[in-house]
Amino acid sequence: MTNEGDDDRWATFTEGFVVPIAGLLALLFAVMAGMTVRPALSGAASDRLTPLIFAGGALLCFRIRQRAVAARDDD
Repeated sequence: MTNEGDDDRWATFTEGFVVPIAGLLALLFAVMAGMTVRPALSGAASDRLTPLIFAGGALLCFRIRQRAVAARDDD
């Protein structure tokens, strides 16, 4: 036995879990962004950044999901 990683094992792990988890995180961040818009508009000026951060997180997770799907299709 060696201490080197097995490439097949890691490929199976990422193919099975990255796409659904990234999709759920994108959905979660999008919902949180939508829920914080009304309080942000009626609150202080510093509260207006919260929905933008959540929207950015949703876009980042969606982009990670797209890359994972594209990587799966390339194989």
